[in-house]
Parts: sequence; C-alpha cells; structure tokens
Amino acid sequence: MSTGKVLLGLAAGVAVGAVLGILFAPAKGSETRKKISKKGEKLAEDLKEKFDEFIENISDKYTEVKDEISDFAKKGKSKMEEAEKE
Repeated sequence: MSTGKVLLGLAAGVAVGAVLGILFAPAKGSETRKKISKKGEKLAEDLKEKFDEFIENISDKYTEVKDEISDFAKKGKSKMEEAEKE
C-alpha cells in the first residue's frame, strides 16, 4: 500500500472521528457548526500540505531520474564515439 493512500486514509479517519465527536458532544447547533467548519478548514489545510509534499517529492524524483538518464546517455554517447574511433 502506498504512503499516499495510507496518509489519505488516516486523514479521512481523523476527520470522521472529529466530526462524530463534535456531533455527539452537547453543544448548541451554531457552536457545533462552527466547530465542524473549523475542523474542515484544518483538514483541508493538512491535506493541502500533504499534497504539496507529495508533489515536491515527485518533482525531486523526476529531477533525479532525469539527471541519471542524462548521465547515462552521455556515457553511452562517449562509448559510441570511442568505438567509432577504433
């Protein structure tokens, strides 16, 4: 199972637990709605941060692979040129 799926599942579980906790807590409807709204905003911020980290990691991996392929191509070209000279 990928890390992204685990984090998404964990975040969803936390969100559901928080909403259920708020709904079953004795409070006025307006207070409950405010709490749900704040929890929703917090969850959205957390998910955005995780998504940004995920995109950054993918971007870093892409750059690494691109550099490795470029180095591999340069070495291959160099060896072909050497072989042509011989």
